[in-house]
Amino acid sequence: MPKKLNIVHITSEIAPFSKTGGLADVARSLPKAIKRLGHEVLIITPLYGKVISKKEHNLKLVFENIRIYLNSKEAINVNYWKGYSMKDLPIYFVENKKYFSKRKTLYGSTHENARFLIFDVAALKLISLLKFEADIVHCHDRQTGLIPFYLKTDFRYSKTLSKAKTIFTIHNLIFQMGKNWWEVPPDKKDYGHKRIPHISDPDIEYINFAKRAILSADIISTVSEQYREEIMTKKFGQDLHRILKNREDRLFGIVNGIDYNAYNPDNDPGLFKNYSYKKIHRKKINKEYLQKKFGLAIKQETALLCATSRVTFQKGFEILLQILEHLLKMDLQIIIMGDGDKNYISQFKKYHKKYPQKIVWLPFSKNQKHETLVYAGSDFFMLPSHHEPCGINQLIAMRYGCVPIVRKVGGLYDTVENFDPGANKGTGFSFDKFDPLSLHGAIVRALETRKYKDVWRDIIVRAMRESNSWEIPAKKYISLYMKAIRNKKVGKVKK
Repeated sequence: MPKKLNIVHITSEIAPFSKTGGLADVARSLPKAIKRLGHEVLIITPLYGKVISKKEHNLKLVFENIRIYLNSKEAINVNYWKGYSMKDLPIYFVENKKYFSKRKTLYGSTHENARFLIFDVAALKLISLLKFEADIVHCHDRQTGLIPFYLKTDFRYSKTLSKAKTIFTIHNLIFQMGKNWWEVPPDKKDYGHKRIPHISDPDIEYINFAKRAILSADIISTVSEQYREEIMTKKFGQDLHRILKNREDRLFGIVNGIDYNAYNPDNDPGLFKNYSYKKIHRKKINKEYLQKKFGLAIKQETALLCATSRVTFQKGFEILLQILEHLLKMDLQIIIMGDGDKNYISQFKKYHKKYPQKIVWLPFSKNQKHETLVYAGSDFFMLPSHHEPCGINQLIAMRYGCVPIVRKVGGLYDTVENFDPGANKGTGFSFDKFDPLSLHGAIVRALETRKYKDVWRDIIVRAMRESNSWEIPAKKYISLYMKAIRNKKVGKVKK
């Protein structure tokens, strides 16, 4: 076993405290898995005042009115609160009411870069206050992207952080800064080397956090092996493919996992009837309950398809809508659970009025507690993504015996094996091209396969028995941490 490491995870969201997507699930589960491997771990995240209840989560104030210096001219006061993700795994929350307590949403202000610059500096200051001699500072996605840069520049003489190595994990490369990277005027483009502007300078909003992290981090990781290969190409590299290719020797792909304690159909309190792969017949009871709860026609033989993700172009809703009218004339039902694009959602609402017993849209923000019930009651899970760094929803769906229909891209390629009827192998149905006809073909193939009861049962059992827990990815991350510490340039992480 490698030596005991001191590891800090820094993230802009973490379930169950704050969540907009899969990042929050990773930020909760990966540190837990690493802690269970015997390492010292702590987590740092913002305290969103209108989202996170101090009382509900029993948070305790540990440092008050701490002055942090952003540069030679600007300083700001912050508070630090402490809670726990699990026993002996502390989470520290950075509080600044001006920047993190005025909104009911985590993101979306006009000064996102200023907000997260403050958070990044405050996180590094906290590590020093705690006298936590970190071996690894693990930074998650663009909001934490200045931390590797600062550790190579402003904080390079910090005694507490002197031996710390940085890992920057790309959860989704499309998000690089507080605004869309492709909307930045050419003369404002950040090349990643100049000094950071003051937060009072409007140019702060043009700093590319992700680019600076990629240039400065000791190790760069992303959330699937396939996505690692994709982001070094022009098609998927979001204009950062060249610098990623230049740092290829430090770029690794590790597929996300899920917390098998949090997602277990055998004891999930959110289900109407618990079940396992040995008791698949009980899944039907959840289906009937789900259909009744959301006003769908109660029909066991009718296939029920679900989609539980952000309702965006990236997730494939554009091509789904192009075939939706045709699908709804078939013997199937659809549940869409997710927030996002208002235009897409308004179209789903129109289809619900036309086919009230066949399709329903549910806002995730109000129905989050029903997410696993949707998987438990549905036959199929749809995620026809344009691009997908990893995707966690398909892993959860398989855990609940909800068979995925996905596009062969990113982490979906790595985690869903396309069904082969000749060999009776596979855990789902996948397709190549991002177009409505290809998605339609995969859905039809899935529906036809479902008619063969024994074959269908085998697919469900294989999906439910897939090993997608965090134990293996956590061990791979420890291997990465050790590589960073040894500062060796090596190839892919050993499987």
